Amino acid sequence: MRSIWNGAISFGLVSIPVKLMNATENHSISFRQIHLADGGRIRYHKVCELDEQEVTGAETGKAYEDADGTVIPVTDEDLASLPLPTAKTIEIEGFVPASAIDPLQLDSAYYLSANGGPAAKPYALLREALKRSEKVAVAKFALRGRERLGMLRVVDDVIAMHGLLWPDEIRTPEGIAPDPGIKIRDAELDLADTLMNTLGEADLDTLHDDYREAVEELVAAKAAGETVETVEDEGGGGQVIDLMAALESSVRAAKESHGKDGDEDAGDVADVHPIKGRKKTGAKAATGGSGAARKTAAGKTAAKKATATKTTAKKTAAKKTTPKKATAKKTAAKKTSAKKTAAKKTTPKATGKAAGKRAASSRSRSTA
Repeated sequence: MRSIWNGAISFGLVSIPVKLMNATENHSISFRQIHLADGGRIRYHKVCELDEQEVTGAETGKAYEDADGTVIPVTDEDLASLPLPTAKTIEIEGFVPASAIDPLQLDSAYYLSANGGPAAKPYALLREALKRSEKVAVAKFALRGRERLGMLRVVDDVIAMHGLLWPDEIRTPEGIAPDPGIKIRDAELDLADTLMNTLGEADLDTLHDDYREAVEELVAAKAAGETVETVEDEGGGGQVIDLMAALESSVRAAKESHGKDGDEDAGDVADVHPIKGRKKTGAKAATGGSGAARKTAAGKTAAKKATATKTTAKKTAAKKTTPKKATAKKTAAKKTSAKKTAAKKTTPKATGKAAGKRAASSRSRSTA
């Protein structure tokens, strides 16, 4: 790895000679401008606007253009005479938790390597101190003619440095946020959480530039004289008609792409705080209908109907039972009354017979 800067890290009174190397590389495909008539390269030439003559690099210099258009020449000697302590030194200013650095400030990334054998021990000391403190170092350094802000942290067993934008270089997001009056319902948040959980964590190592690969295939096909098939853009920036329907469809699609059975987990989606009054037609038009939601809704409706049917049956049975019980009671009362009447009728007859027997007995005695 080729170094782009040599200097030292200043850690208090400890000086650590280091080399600076780019930690990233650009894999994007670059194109050349050509003359369409004959395919010749289009090149740019430096031309003086006063005499319209082409000038070489040795004949060019720096200048600052003032607001009124005045050009003020600035030479390399002028810049070299300025006090710049960080010209060859990465000056550590202090240490902060990594969370104190806003990701908006992150710029280019570099690796720092110990420059020479004697630098290995202090390099390792700073590395281990950063690990144990769980902090990052904030430093100043100069690169390509200007002073910059940097952050030093440990990556594996190497000290990496991220260039940072100065705080006044970060724009405030004033006027960018949507209307603060927009209300997000709990059901929408629950579905968004479900979608996030279904998608899971991103495996950064498996992500790649699909567009770059497509460009490479296009260039290879044209170089081989093959016919290039064009693919029509189906468009993916449509308007969201029904946010809930879109979320439900996204959850189902995510489950399918992750190898999960949509019907098996359909209840997870449908049980999320159903919204009363939401039009089903709009959801169907936007997403072809929510299968899981319809199944669950149908199940709930069937359950309600079954409950209502059972209740009606009980009432009917109660109505049918009541007349029977009342009739039975009346019949029992009539039978009891008849028994009492029979008893009354039977008693006088029994009494007459007994009296007859007693009279006959008296007559027999008299005759004797």
